[in-house]
Amino acid sequence: MTGRRAHRARIVASVAATAISLACGTNYVYSAWAPQFADRLKLSSTESNLIGLFGNMGMYILGFPVGVLIDGRGPRPAIISGMILLALGYFPLHEAYDKGAGSVPLLCFFSFLTGLGSCMAFTAAMKTSALNWPDHRGTATAFPLAAFGLSAFFFSSLGAVFFAGDTSPFLMLLACGTSGVVLVGSLFLRVIPHHAYHSVPAAETASGSLLRKNSMTGDGDRPVCPGTRCPEPGTSYNTVGNDTIPPRSSEEEDIEALALEANHTIENEPNACPLDGTPDEAASDESSSLISQASSLPGEILVQSSVDMDRSHRVDIRGIKILPIPRFWQLFSLMGILSGIGLMTINNIGNVVKALWRRYDDSVDEAYVVQIQQLHVSILSLGSFAGRLLSGVGSDFLVKVLKANRLWCIVVASTIFFLAQFSGVVITNPHLLGFVSGLSGLGYGFLFGVYPSIIAETFGIHGLSQNWGFITLAPALSGNIFNIFYGKIYDQHSVIGPGGQRICQEGLDCYKPTYVTTLCASVIGLGLSLWLIQRDRNGDPIKGKGEEED
Repeated sequence: MTGRRAHRARIVASVAATAISLACGTNYVYSAWAPQFADRLKLSSTESNLIGLFGNMGMYILGFPVGVLIDGRGPRPAIISGMILLALGYFPLHEAYDKGAGSVPLLCFFSFLTGLGSCMAFTAAMKTSALNWPDHRGTATAFPLAAFGLSAFFFSSLGAVFFAGDTSPFLMLLACGTSGVVLVGSLFLRVIPHHAYHSVPAAETASGSLLRKNSMTGDGDRPVCPGTRCPEPGTSYNTVGNDTIPPRSSEEEDIEALALEANHTIENEPNACPLDGTPDEAASDESSSLISQASSLPGEILVQSSVDMDRSHRVDIRGIKILPIPRFWQLFSLMGILSGIGLMTINNIGNVVKALWRRYDDSVDEAYVVQIQQLHVSILSLGSFAGRLLSGVGSDFLVKVLKANRLWCIVVASTIFFLAQFSGVVITNPHLLGFVSGLSGLGYGFLFGVYPSIIAETFGIHGLSQNWGFITLAPALSGNIFNIFYGKIYDQHSVIGPGGQRICQEGLDCYKPTYVTTLCASVIGLGLSLWLIQRDRNGDPIKGKGEEED
């Protein structure tokens, strides 16, 4: 594939990844239809929160096995599975609303499917973007991340325009729209090789068969790839210059091409490194390497120039190997604290709107309240979109121009969350509620816009899907804690109306203790992020077992 064609293919793949991500953030539109859904099915605030929480759990709690699937099989299987799960989740929720009845455990299960489908498709889109643009990873991932944040605005706006105040067709829109967009995007999403390849003359391939015969390390199941990384699963190698290479079998993909220095032989190569990364990996020369790959010509060796020599390509710590590392738990805790703060408002902004308006003006009708709820979901989504885009591009600016730490974006996110929680504690006028929703969305976007790049830089790009899967367990855990806490507080201040609906008419007091709690949590998050920056100034962020040297 020529350089120009490869560049165009990467752009097309990036557009597809962005479109897929736009369909994967619909869990955050939950608060636009949750109050009406709860009223129709006579659910308490805690039960409604539980349904939303299972959507979040589907999005986050299975991130690691999803990451293993994507790292091992490429993006396409995950995307197709995601499309199917989105449809299987939203269609039953639509049916339950139409019938006005449904088992809470089953509703939680279907909500979980929507989250899991979103997780699979979005993670595949993110991994593809990160691999296609290794030199501009923050910017490349910022666009799908931003689209993910914009998803709630996109779908709530469509609902407001075409189905104003009508929840049933809106749920049908979510069922058809999400799965349809993911299906179309999957047709164009693929990993493009970073470099042009060309064949080495056959006379220079005398050691080719020897290399393939010795393509395993001592344990017999890992290819060795000194100096450069073996091709990622799912990478598109349809053409090499003008020669067509047929698809490889699964056995051939399991035995990836070897890379050796031109002036070494397999017998005296001192720096062979296993795929999962070892301290020897960084010692290998990355200036040039030979890639042996199964193809139509026996013994053919393809030459590849080096890719990215930054830390994220020299370090590869993935899966359970990151668990003994203190920096993982530090980043896990920071993500848990800040994401839990954001998820509480994201999942409950509809209840906040209802509580303040019922106290402020009890004459407003339900249709008006629904419109205001959708408005604040849109504000949240736009804030998340802006935050993801700004932090993704801004973190690249910090690193490349200012030579600063990407964690400064987390300091910004923590500060924004603090302002949002303070607004939630003091605002009683519903006309000012935009400060709560806007700042919450902006802080959440800043957090998620930069975090994948931080994880890639710390533990390596090639295991990003798996490691990100571990990190996303943090929002699943903290989101449960903060949202259940909110639901309990709200229910304590609610009364059951004549129709069986739960109503809280105490305004700010319906939920104020929850925002006092998250205000304190934001201060902890700010302090932790500043502490991590200070630690990075003192040396390598990776400490403890599993450490890899640069």
